[in-house]
Amino acid sequence: MDRFDSRILEIIQKNSRLTAEAMSEEVGLSPDACRKRLARLRVSGVIEAEIALLDPTRIGRGLMLIVEVSLQRERKADLEYFKARMRDAPEVMQCYYVTGDADFILLVSARDMADFENFTSEYFFEEENILRFRTSAVMNRVKTGFSMPVETST
Repeated sequence: MDRFDSRILEIIQKNSRLTAEAMSEEVGLSPDACRKRLARLRVSGVIEAEIALLDPTRIGRGLMLIVEVSLQRERKADLEYFKARMRDAPEVMQCYYVTGDADFILLVSARDMADFENFTSEYFFEEENILRFRTSAVMNRVKTGFSMPVETST
Protein backbone atom coordinates (compact mmCIF):
# COMPACT_ATOMS: atom_id res chain seq x y z
CA MET A 1 0.00 0.00 0.00
CA ASP A 2 1.47 3.32 -1.05
CA ARG A 3 0.49 6.91 -0.32
CA PHE A 4 -2.08 6.92 -3.13
CA ASP A 5 -3.85 3.85 -1.73
CA SER A 6 -3.77 5.41 1.73
CA ARG A 7 -5.28 8.64 0.44
CA ILE A 8 -8.01 6.75 -1.47
CA LEU A 9 -8.89 4.83 1.71
CA GLU A 10 -9.04 8.02 3.77
CA ILE A 11 -11.34 9.62 1.20
CA ILE A 12 -13.80 6.75 0.82
CA GLN A 13 -14.09 6.37 4.60
CA LYS A 14 -15.62 9.84 4.59
CA ASN A 15 -17.71 9.41 1.44
CA SER A 16 -17.85 6.05 -0.33
CA ARG A 17 -20.13 7.47 -3.04
CA LEU A 18 -17.51 9.90 -4.32
CA THR A 19 -16.90 9.48 -8.05
CA ALA A 20 -13.51 8.47 -9.39
CA GLU A 21 -13.34 11.84 -11.12
CA ALA A 22 -13.81 13.74 -7.85
CA MET A 23 -11.47 11.38 -6.04
CA SER A 24 -8.76 11.83 -8.67
CA GLU A 25 -8.56 15.55 -7.94
CA GLU A 26 -7.88 14.87 -4.25
CA VAL A 27 -5.51 11.94 -4.80
CA GLY A 28 -3.50 13.31 -7.71
CA LEU A 29 -4.10 10.36 -10.06
CA SER A 30 -6.30 9.91 -13.10
CA PRO A 31 -9.89 8.76 -12.59
CA ASP A 32 -9.06 5.42 -14.26
CA ALA A 33 -6.08 4.88 -11.92
CA CYS A 34 -8.32 5.63 -8.93
CA ARG A 35 -10.95 3.15 -10.18
CA LYS A 36 -8.32 0.43 -10.65
CA ARG A 37 -6.78 1.00 -7.24
CA LEU A 38 -10.19 1.03 -5.60
CA ALA A 39 -11.12 -2.23 -7.33
CA ARG A 40 -7.85 -3.83 -6.17
CA LEU A 41 -8.44 -2.67 -2.58
CA ARG A 42 -11.91 -4.21 -2.68
CA VAL A 43 -10.81 -7.53 -4.19
CA SER A 44 -7.86 -7.87 -1.80
CA GLY A 45 -10.15 -7.45 1.21
CA VAL A 46 -8.65 -4.21 2.48
CA ILE A 47 -12.12 -2.75 1.96
CA GLU A 48 -14.44 -5.19 3.73
CA ALA A 49 -17.73 -3.40 3.03
CA GLU A 50 -19.19 -0.08 2.07
CA ILE A 51 -22.13 0.74 4.28
CA ALA A 52 -24.62 3.49 4.96
CA LEU A 53 -24.82 4.99 8.44
CA LEU A 54 -28.45 5.49 9.36
CA ASP A 55 -29.95 7.90 11.86
CA PRO A 56 -31.49 5.48 14.38
CA THR A 57 -34.17 7.94 15.49
CA ARG A 58 -35.44 8.35 11.94
CA ILE A 59 -35.98 4.60 11.57
CA GLY A 60 -37.58 4.11 14.97
CA ARG A 61 -34.59 2.58 16.73
CA GLY A 62 -33.54 5.50 18.91
CA LEU A 63 -32.40 3.46 21.91
CA MET A 64 -28.75 2.38 21.68
CA LEU A 65 -27.28 0.10 24.30
CA ILE A 66 -23.79 -1.14 25.06
CA VAL A 67 -24.02 -4.59 26.58
CA GLU A 68 -21.25 -6.54 28.31
CA VAL A 69 -21.92 -10.29 28.27
CA SER A 70 -20.16 -12.93 30.36
CA LEU A 71 -20.55 -16.63 29.60
CA GLN A 72 -20.44 -19.43 32.16
CA ARG A 73 -18.36 -21.64 29.88
CA GLU A 74 -15.94 -20.58 27.16
CA ARG A 75 -15.50 -23.84 25.32
CA LYS A 76 -15.03 -23.45 21.61
CA ALA A 77 -18.52 -24.77 20.82
CA ASP A 78 -20.09 -22.40 23.37
CA LEU A 79 -18.23 -19.41 21.96
CA GLU A 80 -19.14 -20.29 18.38
CA TYR A 81 -22.79 -20.77 19.32
CA PHE A 82 -22.97 -17.35 20.98
CA LYS A 83 -21.13 -15.67 18.09
CA ALA A 84 -23.55 -17.23 15.59
CA ARG A 85 -26.57 -16.09 17.63
CA MET A 86 -25.24 -12.53 17.75
CA ARG A 87 -24.44 -12.50 14.01
CA ASP A 88 -28.04 -13.56 13.33
CA ALA A 89 -29.67 -11.09 15.73
CA PRO A 90 -30.78 -8.05 13.71
CA GLU A 91 -30.72 -5.85 16.82
CA VAL A 92 -26.98 -6.44 17.30
CA MET A 93 -25.11 -3.83 15.31
CA GLN A 94 -21.66 -4.86 16.50
CA CYS A 95 -20.32 -7.77 18.54
CA TYR A 96 -16.78 -8.09 19.84
CA TYR A 97 -15.16 -11.02 21.64
CA VAL A 98 -12.94 -9.24 24.17
CA THR A 99 -10.52 -9.64 27.03
CA GLY A 100 -11.28 -8.23 30.47
CA ASP A 101 -14.25 -8.59 32.81
CA ALA A 102 -16.75 -9.50 30.07
CA ASP A 103 -16.43 -12.01 27.25
CA PHE A 104 -18.36 -9.99 24.66
CA ILE A 105 -19.24 -6.35 24.08
CA LEU A 106 -22.35 -5.69 22.00
CA LEU A 107 -23.78 -2.55 20.47
CA VAL A 108 -27.54 -3.11 20.31
CA SER A 109 -30.32 -0.96 18.85
CA ALA A 110 -33.89 -1.06 20.11
CA ARG A 111 -37.14 0.80 19.56
CA ASP A 112 -37.59 1.34 23.30
CA MET A 113 -36.89 -0.34 26.63
CA ALA A 114 -39.69 -2.90 26.13
CA ASP A 115 -38.10 -3.90 22.83
CA PHE A 116 -34.73 -4.31 24.56
CA GLU A 117 -36.39 -6.35 27.31
CA ASN A 118 -37.72 -8.73 24.62
CA PHE A 119 -34.20 -8.97 23.17
CA THR A 120 -32.68 -9.82 26.57
CA SER A 121 -35.38 -12.40 27.21
CA GLU A 122 -34.72 -14.17 23.91
CA TYR A 123 -30.93 -13.97 23.81
CA PHE A 124 -29.84 -13.84 27.45
CA PHE A 125 -32.43 -15.07 29.94
CA GLU A 126 -33.39 -18.11 27.87
CA GLU A 127 -29.74 -19.11 27.33
CA GLU A 128 -28.27 -21.30 30.07
CA ASN A 129 -24.67 -20.34 29.24
CA ILE A 130 -25.16 -16.61 29.93
CA LEU A 131 -23.62 -15.93 33.33
CA ARG A 132 -24.54 -12.23 33.39
CA PHE A 133 -24.89 -9.16 31.27
CA ARG A 134 -24.50 -5.50 32.07
CA THR A 135 -26.10 -2.75 30.04
CA SER A 136 -25.30 0.92 29.52
CA ALA A 137 -27.76 3.11 27.63
CA VAL A 138 -26.25 5.57 25.15
CA MET A 139 -27.32 9.09 26.06
CA ASN A 140 -25.77 10.85 23.05
CA ARG A 141 -24.03 9.67 19.90
CA VAL A 142 -20.87 11.75 20.08
CA LYS A 143 -19.09 9.99 17.22
CA THR A 144 -20.21 7.12 15.03
CA GLY A 145 -18.63 5.32 12.13
CA PHE A 146 -15.89 2.93 11.25
CA SER A 147 -13.18 5.17 9.82
CA MET A 148 -9.63 4.71 11.04
CA PRO A 149 -6.24 6.25 10.26
CA VAL A 150 -4.50 4.74 7.25
CA GLU A 151 -0.73 4.59 7.09
CA THR A 152 1.39 3.70 4.10
CA SER A 153 3.54 0.61 4.28
CA THR A 154 6.07 1.79 1.71
